[in-house]
Amino acid sequence: FNNTAYPSEFYGPTRSEASQAQAFTFLVRDQRLGANVGSTQGPTNLGKYLMHSPTKEVTFGGETMHFWDLRATWLEPLRGPNGLDLSRLIKNMQPWQEQRSTKCMTYALLGLLNSLGGVTIEINAVKYVSPRSWLATSHFVLGFFLFIATGFEKRIDHDFEHVLSMTPLN
Repeated sequence: FNNTAYPSEFYGPTRSEASQAQAFTFLVRDQRLGANVGSTQGPTNLGKYLMHSPTKEVTFGGETMHFWDLRATWLEPLRGPNGLDLSRLIKNMQPWQEQRSTKCMTYALLGLLNSLGGVTIEINAVKYVSPRSWLATSHFVLGFFLFIATGFEKRIDHDFEHVLSMTPLN
C-alpha cells in the first residue's frame, strides 16, 4: 500500500505498520519491565526485539522482520544512519510515539481472524475492514470485472484453442 497517497491517518494503518507498531509496543512495555532490548534473544536465537535487515539495518525482530523497510511518521525519529538507533530507543521515546503505535496496532482493521503477519488481533472475532483494504480490493475486483467484460465484448476466438488439436484420450 502506498502510505504517501493513502496516509494512515485517514485510511487506517497498513499491515506492515500494524506489525511494526506491535513490535514497538511490546519493546516499550518490556523495556519498562527491565528487559535489555539490545541483546535479548528469542527461542530461535534471533533478536527478540531488534535484528538486522537484509541491508544490514537494525530493525524490529520477530515476525515483523518481513516489513523491515517500513517508513512511518512515528518511527522515523528513532532511526539513525543504520536503521533503528538503540540509544534513541532507550532514551528518546516520546509518549506520542507510544500512543500512535498503540493505535496502529489496535486499529489495524485487517478483516481477518486471529492473526496476520504477526499482528495479533481479537481472538475469535471478525474485525472490520479498513478503507485502505476496501480501496485495494475494490480496484482488483472492478478491474477483474472489466477484464471479463472486455472478453465478452470482443468475443474470444475459440477456433485456435490448443484443446481442439489434441487427440482424444479414448
